Amino acid sequence: VKLVESGGGSVQAGGSLRLSCEVSGRSYRKNTLAWFRQGPGNEREGVASIDDDGDTRYADSVKGRFTISQDNGKNILYLQMNNLTPEDSDTYFCAAAEGLFYVTLHVSRYNAWGQGTQVTVSL
Repeated sequence: VKLVESGGGSVQAGGSLRLSCEVSGRSYRKNTLAWFRQGPGNEREGVASIDDDGDTRYADSVKGRFTISQDNGKNILYLQMNNLTPEDSDTYFCAAAEGLFYVTLHVSRYNAWGQGTQVTVSL
């Protein structure tokens, strides 16, 4: 599976951004997709996950502000980010867990990654 992110950028605190991830080359009928983020010197952190049934899971730090979704053809994964704060500044990665059928934010479950897109939130 190939993942290509887009939509990162710079925004002021309180603003919004929407990240997109184009998903292609699926080999399994079921896949779980997710967004992770990572800052310099930090571990990769799970932000949001969605499975093929549409179940979702969010990190506590983004609940109520971020929404993960995918288009009907399941070829594009989205992350709508609202009410952004400087603490949300990171590189965001799209990830796929091929063959998985439940949501999870454990990084070890994901076997495919995009190249990352930078999100910068300023005061």
